Amino acid sequence: MAAPPSSYKDRHFLAVIGDEDSVTGMLLAGIGHVTPAPNNSKNFLIVTNKTENSEIERAFDEFTKERKDIGILLINQHVAERIRYRVDTYTAAFPAVLEIPSKDYPYDPEKDSVLRRVKRLFGE
Repeated sequence: MAAPPSSYKDRHFLAVIGDEDSVTGMLLAGIGHVTPAPNNSKNFLIVTNKTENSEIERAFDEFTKERKDIGILLINQHVAERIRYRVDTYTAAFPAVLEIPSKDYPYDPEKDSVLRRVKRLFGE
């Protein structure tokens, strides 16, 4: 059964949580958006080795629960590993959470939460 239009009609933006190269590439592709003052909320988070897991969790929660204008959340797989329990327990249809590779960390389909759900669905 399809989701009702009210659940996705205002979701115009992509969000990204990832390393500097991935986020920069997405911003150069045109997905960057900053909401007007007083919030000035961004739809991206650059994660470094110094970024606390709590900050990643806060951004994940903001993009998936608070912001109703985000349709897809792209997250580097190695960043998703840092908050894996949060990503694995996320079940809402919108925004869709997609794990993407980065140039320094190869993509591992065994770790991808979406592919694991599909395998369970088909009994593999």
